[in-house]
Amino acid sequence: MPPIPFIFSNAPKWKWIRHLSFWTSWFLFQLVLYSFLPSPFLNGRGFWTRIGITLPDTTVFMIAHLFLAYTLMYWVIPRLIIPARYRLATAAAILLMLTTAAISQILTITILDWIHVRFYGMPSLYTSGILSFCIGMMAGLRGGLTIGGFAAAIKLMKCFYERQQAALTFEKEKVNAELQMLKAQLHPHFLFNTLNNIYSLTQETSAKASSMIMGLSAILRYILYDCNKPSVPLKKELDMIREYLHLEALRYDQSLDLSITLPTDTKASIAPLLLLPFVENAFKHGASTMIDRPWISLNVELTGNTLSLQLVNGKSPRTATSATIPDAPSSGIGIANVRKRLELLYPQRHILQINEEEEIFYVNLKIDLYTEFHTETALEQQSEPPYKQQSHTPHEQKPEPPHQQHPDTPHKQQPLPLPEQQPEVAHEQQVVYLSYRR
Repeated sequence: MPPIPFIFSNAPKWKWIRHLSFWTSWFLFQLVLYSFLPSPFLNGRGFWTRIGITLPDTTVFMIAHLFLAYTLMYWVIPRLIIPARYRLATAAAILLMLTTAAISQILTITILDWIHVRFYGMPSLYTSGILSFCIGMMAGLRGGLTIGGFAAAIKLMKCFYERQQAALTFEKEKVNAELQMLKAQLHPHFLFNTLNNIYSLTQETSAKASSMIMGLSAILRYILYDCNKPSVPLKKELDMIREYLHLEALRYDQSLDLSITLPTDTKASIAPLLLLPFVENAFKHGASTMIDRPWISLNVELTGNTLSLQLVNGKSPRTATSATIPDAPSSGIGIANVRKRLELLYPQRHILQINEEEEIFYVNLKIDLYTEFHTETALEQQSEPPYKQQSHTPHEQKPEPPHQQHPDTPHKQQPLPLPEQQPEVAHEQQVVYLSYRR
């Protein structure tokens, strides 16, 4: 809660109290002030008689004062002064002052003049002519300038306080974000050292486990160090998908029929982790549900700026449609998130079609990508961080076994070797065909 909620709080309760208090104080001040004006009709009368006579004047003039104050507070200041549109703000303020003076004079020669003549027997003050009207406007400016200045000062003070609080909040969030970033840098270091130790233990006992750890390490590096950027090179995204498919192929051993077609000449960039949910979905709701001969076919093509993805996978027959099944492939959280990301990142630049039949699930996606990387991305490729530059393949150097490492120097362990790439065959269309057909 603000230190002075009566002035700075935006809660409805405090707003009502603040506004009612302000206008009540102003009304009483004007009522007492008008009762002591040097008028022949008020001279020689008692205090309460003066108050009764000036009460209609004070009440009627409140209309003009309310108009001026709220127009300044909720239009001129927030829409013209705060955005630094000072010329328009000055012109609007002058126009409002003149309009308020005109409203006060119109109220005087209509409502107040009628009340004075009918109830108090005072002579009519109405005189025709532009000059007399302008002189009456000058008299109406006195109260308008005063109330306008008070209202504007309070509003500007409140706006200054809110901006100051927003700046302090931003600084706190910035400090917290820096601390979280430092913590995040320590967690992957521990994680990769642990994976390195596990890889050392499994290298001699299980070649398949070692290969899976290498693939997992490559995927984790991509997720932790690359996916915090708005866009990544398409090649990195496809390499990560290739590693994920390799891990899944090892899990299914000889039973999975997997056909992959990926482009090799990829100079475009793409939002990270945009394609993976479709591939993961093919295994979770497709291959894993089939008892006999699970199969998946993935075809990715890049033609100019347009990326095309066709993913077809088999699945077990369903007795109900995906609309009636909460965890159906086309109605899961992952696919819904991808749809939202596509709408936000590639509006009017993508086509997504998902068809689900009894034993087949089909995804067709087309995206208009950027033709070139951003300059920052190209520079990052030329000077990769140390954790990538120090990577070794299995035939270059094996990580030191745990029993040969000093316990106090975990940071000197060799990083995990990159996973073994599957055989690649370049065709005329610059496409790589990878097949796990067993």
